[in-house]
Amino acid sequence: MVLRIQGTYTALVTPFRDEAEQPIDWDAFDGLLEAQIAGGVSGVVPCGTTGESPTLSHEEHAQVVERTVSRVKGRVQVIAGTGSNSTREAIALSQHAARAGADAVMVVVPYYNRPTQEGLYRHFVEVAKSVRVPLVIYNIPARTGQDLAPETFARIAETAPNVVAIKEATGNVLRAQKIVQTMGSRVTVLSGDDALTLPMIAVGAKGVISVTSNLLPAETVRATRLALDGGAEEARRAHLALLPVHEAMFIEASPAPIKAALAMRRLSADVVRPPLAPCTEATRKAVAGALETYARGQS
Repeated sequence: MVLRIQGTYTALVTPFRDEAEQPIDWDAFDGLLEAQIAGGVSGVVPCGTTGESPTLSHEEHAQVVERTVSRVKGRVQVIAGTGSNSTREAIALSQHAARAGADAVMVVVPYYNRPTQEGLYRHFVEVAKSVRVPLVIYNIPARTGQDLAPETFARIAETAPNVVAIKEATGNVLRAQKIVQTMGSRVTVLSGDDALTLPMIAVGAKGVISVTSNLLPAETVRATRLALDGGAEEARRAHLALLPVHEAMFIEASPAPIKAALAMRRLSADVVRPPLAPCTEATRKAVAGALETYARGQS
């Protein structure tokens, strides 16, 4: 049960091969995994929002989790995305991930249904009780339409000991601060926004689940480590240097911009599944410009 969650975790994209059928490109996926490990990430998160989990079939979801575990071979942590707006489905996905060998599961706040806080409490407690692996809660109200209140999160963690962390993607540093203040070391707070990693670590977060690290794993790892080590000036320089890249990754709905960026480096095809659409030309230019600016700054 003890799992030290700290550092940079990559919210993995799911590479697809072509516009017509969009089959998973396993060669690109394997290459992406190896790049993350070589870059020094603490872990990887397959089948999250960045992995386009809503458009993966159940079979594909299982294949992505299983392949991640088998390729990683314990070199980094695997936190499998297993969320759903159906409690029954979230339980099934979480149990599969646990059987497959994932180190932990990440369960997003149920989307579309708009459950009450009591409904959220029951959902997460039921999922947590169904597995023995640690569970990370993912709170992203901009996408789910519902916000998990800090009081509800504390109640969940009190009832379910294997709820060990929360990915806070509310964009609210004060929220992260409040969780750290009230819950201390009982749970780990992770930034769900690359652009807020430094300020969130400053108030007690222990790392980030990153989109940018798909493309720049070593650079993101370095910035996160500097922030955790407390070297304020160097951490600030590293964070601000990456900030234009972080911001470019969300000009349009993720993961379209990061997939465009990966395609620019010939690491995977620029393919997303409908209803997402590839980036506009204006966004591609902005992404390319941000990457060029960052590269110049590092030379």
